[in-house]
Amino acid sequence: MVADAQSIWIEALAKRAGFAGTDAFAQAFELREYRLTQVYRAAAKESCAVLDEITTLPKALRAAMADRGVALSSIEPITVQRSRDARTKKGLFRLHDGREVEAVLMEHRRDRTTICISSQAGCAFACSFCSTGQAGFARNLTAVEIFDQARYFARDLRARSKRVTNVVFMGMGEPFQNYAAVMEAVALLNDPHGFGLGHRHVTISTVGLVDRIDAFSHEGIQANLAISLHAPNDELRASLMPVNRRHGIAELMAACSRYVERTHRKIFFEYVMLAGVNDSDARAHELAALMRGHLYHVNLIPYNATPDAPYAGSEEDRIWRFAAVLEKAGVPVTVRHNMGRDIAAACGQLRAQTQPKARKAS
Repeated sequence: MVADAQSIWIEALAKRAGFAGTDAFAQAFELREYRLTQVYRAAAKESCAVLDEITTLPKALRAAMADRGVALSSIEPITVQRSRDARTKKGLFRLHDGREVEAVLMEHRRDRTTICISSQAGCAFACSFCSTGQAGFARNLTAVEIFDQARYFARDLRARSKRVTNVVFMGMGEPFQNYAAVMEAVALLNDPHGFGLGHRHVTISTVGLVDRIDAFSHEGIQANLAISLHAPNDELRASLMPVNRRHGIAELMAACSRYVERTHRKIFFEYVMLAGVNDSDARAHELAALMRGHLYHVNLIPYNATPDAPYAGSEEDRIWRFAAVLEKAGVPVTVRHNMGRDIAAACGQLRAQTQPKARKAS
C-alpha cells in the first residue's frame, strides 16, 4: 500500500538533509505537524522552489533549516531549452549523485499543458528506435525525483497564470520497471491537498511488462495505461523491442484483455511509424486485427530521429493511409502532433549525456 503523499515527500526531504527520517527532522527543528504540512503544501501545491518563499514559516526557522541543508527540490536544473515555436521546453536536471534526466513541458492550444517526466536515468530495454534505450541504464529514480520534474514545470506555468493539465510517464526509462516509486509519484501528483492532479490526467506508458500490467489493474486508480507496441507481430516487434522475446504479443494482449476486464478502462497503444519497416497496409491490417472489438485506441507517432538508430520516418501521406485502414476496420486512431523536435524533446529523443554509453562514447 502506498503511503500518504505528505509522508512520502517529508521523509525524502528529511533524508536529503541528512536526517534519519521525519521524526528526527521534526525533533531537530521542534516542528509540530502543522509546520510539516505548511512545508509540504508550499512545495507541492504552490510550487515553491526555496525555503524563503514559504512565508508562513518564521524567518528564523527558515534560516535554521537552510543552514542544516534542507532543500525543497531533489533535482537541480542544468539547462532549459525552448523550441522555436515557444510551445515546448526541455529541462536537463542533475540528481544528487550526478546522474541526469530530461523532462519536457508542452503547451497546447486552449490552455492544455502536458509535462512528460522520466522515471529512470536511462533505460535497460534498448528499443532500437529510442535514444534513451540506445544509451543504456544508470538507475531508478525515487518517487520525489520523479515528482520534482513535474513540480519544476508547474512553477514555470504558475508564473504565467497557467496550470498543469496532464502528466505523462513517457520520458526516460520504463516506468513499470520502477513500479513502487512510480506509484508513489502518482500519489504525489494526485494528492488533493498537494499537487492536486486528477488520476484521469495521468498516463503511464510501458513496453509491456505483463506482471506489472496485472498489478496495475489492481491498484484501483483511474490513471491511464499506454502500451508501446510499435509492431503487430512477434518477429517484427522483437527486432525493434527486445522485450518482446520475454513477453510475446499473445501474452501481452492477454494481459491487456485482463486489464480492461478488471478496470473497464481504455488502453492506448503507441505505434511509431518507421518508413518501410512497420508502416505498410499489410501491417495496418495486422494491427487492426489485434485491436478490433476491444476498448483500445491507437496513437500513431511520427518517428523522431535519434543519434544511433538506422530508421527514417514514414511520409505524412503514408501515416494517414495507415490510419485510414484502422478507421475502416473500426479501430479508434489518432495521429500524434509532435512537439519539440528542434530541441530533441519529442518522443524517443530524450537522452542525458551522463547515460552510460553516451559517457563512454564521449
